[in-house]
Amino acid sequence: MPLGRELPQLLKQRLFHKGRKFNFEVNRLRLPNKSEGEWECIRHPGGALALPVTSDGKLVLVRQYRFAVQGRLLEFPAGTVELNEDPLGTVQREIEEETGYRAHKWDKLGEFFLAPGYSDEIIYAFLARDLEKLETPPQHDEDEDIETILLTPQELEKAILEGEPVDAKSIASFFLARSFLS
Repeated sequence: MPLGRELPQLLKQRLFHKGRKFNFEVNRLRLPNKSEGEWECIRHPGGALALPVTSDGKLVLVRQYRFAVQGRLLEFPAGTVELNEDPLGTVQREIEEETGYRAHKWDKLGEFFLAPGYSDEIIYAFLARDLEKLETPPQHDEDEDIETILLTPQELEKAILEGEPVDAKSIASFFLARSFLS
């Protein structure tokens, strides 16, 4: 078999941290060229994202505080896929909790790896349409600092291009949805 086609051999796997949302492990591998090394990896159950669009074409986003970057990011509503949960079920729950909207029409936009250099997290992206504004306010989790924002696609694109902090999963999903937004 030519070099590069054979997969590395796992020699040892160590779990360093078992967390609420992800695990952190270190793996010792032997590469096809026989060299050995250690690779760290975050194991994550995956996330689901909604790209909600109102009847007048506005995008529903959230501005959310993220501890890791010590600031607020503009994002589409999303959440971690729970054990034995379908990604669509995850995002249907999250859109209501984070924004106070319910969608009656869902289209799968696609799925993609978020940061494959150090994590196996996959994002399942969905377009949410035929929105209904719920009478009760959003039910944010206790540890969430979230503000709902409505932007046109042009306003979001301008924010991205001008360097406003927008997370990568939202930028990628916005790109996947562009054909639906014209």
